Amino acid sequence: MNQEIARRRTFAIISHPDAGKTTLTEKFLLFGGQIQVAGAVKSNKIRKTATSDWMDIEKQRGISVSTSVMEFDYRGYKINILDTPGHQDFAEDTYRTLTAVDSAIIVVDAAKGVETQTRKLMEVCRMRNTPVIIFINKMDREGRDSFDLLDELERELHIKVRPLSWAINQGAKFKGVYNIYEGQLNLFTPDKQRVTEKVTVDLNTEELERQVGETDAARLRDDLELIDGVYPEFNVDDYRAAHLAPVFFGSALNNFGVGELLDCFVEIAPSPKPTRAEERVVAPDEEKFTGFIFKITANIDPNHRSCIAFCKVCSGRFLRNQPYLHVRENKTLRFTSPTQFMAQRKSTIEEAWAGDIVGLPDNGIFKIGDTLTEGEAIHFRGLPSFSPELFKYIENDDPMKTKQFQKGLEQLMNEGVAQLFRNQFNGRKIVGTVGQLQFEVIQYRLENEYNARCRWEPVHLYKACWVESDDEEELDNFKKRKYQYMALDKDGRDVFLADSSYVLQMAQEDFKHVRFHFVSEF
Repeated sequence: MNQEIARRRTFAIISHPDAGKTTLTEKFLLFGGQIQVAGAVKSNKIRKTATSDWMDIEKQRGISVSTSVMEFDYRGYKINILDTPGHQDFAEDTYRTLTAVDSAIIVVDAAKGVETQTRKLMEVCRMRNTPVIIFINKMDREGRDSFDLLDELERELHIKVRPLSWAINQGAKFKGVYNIYEGQLNLFTPDKQRVTEKVTVDLNTEELERQVGETDAARLRDDLELIDGVYPEFNVDDYRAAHLAPVFFGSALNNFGVGELLDCFVEIAPSPKPTRAEERVVAPDEEKFTGFIFKITANIDPNHRSCIAFCKVCSGRFLRNQPYLHVRENKTLRFTSPTQFMAQRKSTIEEAWAGDIVGLPDNGIFKIGDTLTEGEAIHFRGLPSFSPELFKYIENDDPMKTKQFQKGLEQLMNEGVAQLFRNQFNGRKIVGTVGQLQFEVIQYRLENEYNARCRWEPVHLYKACWVESDDEEELDNFKKRKYQYMALDKDGRDVFLADSSYVLQMAQEDFKHVRFHFVSEF
């Protein structure tokens, strides 16, 4: 059991949109032998799209809309990758994914440096003490000075960095990367779909001049001396404790620097860590199985309209057809076809160990944050939904398709794509999202996956917040006064829809014993 757990590596790839996450994931799959030719996120010449962008809308737009899960074996390690959406409109999906991983790789664009979404994601990693490795991508394009980038990473992400590889020039003059971790020189030959060769070079011989030329050889020696002088020596424990971030340079599109990153990653990244439940801390090597649902995806297979719940195994061993307790419902369930993933392709498995991610068929029994155990009633810390900022009424546009519309809306809301509120005053449904793009995704998926059409109508609201109080009388009084602005969420909890910041502020001042929550987990 301990051997199985020690060889697991479960991590998320995160970044600002367009820094190259999905491309990097694609190249990892190429190295892992899972795909023979890497697909492209945006390309007219390569007809194959990226493996992890499997939804139609992702292929059309060239962006990731939903986290995809992929697993493969590499050099004796079992790797579970979660490729997350970078676009801030889907940040919630990414935040939830970060609860299920043991480490993260942050991708940074060499020309743009640290961007807003990078900062936010780093904050989430810091909250959970998740160790990160930074990959500076697109070195084959003109970008900023490498030392400047390192300074910016330290300043903006509030973490010490240590380069474990170093680029020789960049853009048109880019010659390759010196792998500090292994002491090897890798020369650059642009190739998007195959893997480049390595050259072992002693820095103190003239072989280096022969390979990269005199000027670059001298500069590389100076740079490496400077790195050793300025940055702390690399220490695995500091990295695992999230005090230090190793940095790699390369070009994911041209398959360069990716192998070094993967080789070093499997060696130094942490195997599954203990998970904090509300009752106690659960260690991965406990005998009994525990796990939690961190994501639900509708329609992975368009022919079967089925939902899949993604379960992160926290401890023990998960077995097919074994009875497990669904803690919230207090029901015993058996799973006849648990699956493992390669984005959309899935295969049935017999067992899974701590650190693995298992897909369980879901016919509406799961919610995000549910716990499964072998009988013990424990609860893993839930996964928050944030208070939405954009609101629209959603109406069924085709009365003949009411059933499809209801089912589609329910499944998409269970996925956590957005939040649904039913106004108690007029009974209309209001969808709240964090970003504009989610409305387009909901409309597109309802039409293409459920054959139902919706239309949006404007509603002027400022914020949705969950309300509760120990003083029943005051809560009733509040609900009567604000009757027009009260709604229920999909779990039947009271939500106050404030139409301006002033109204919200006045409500908070007038009703001292009512608590207003801006995150659904309280």
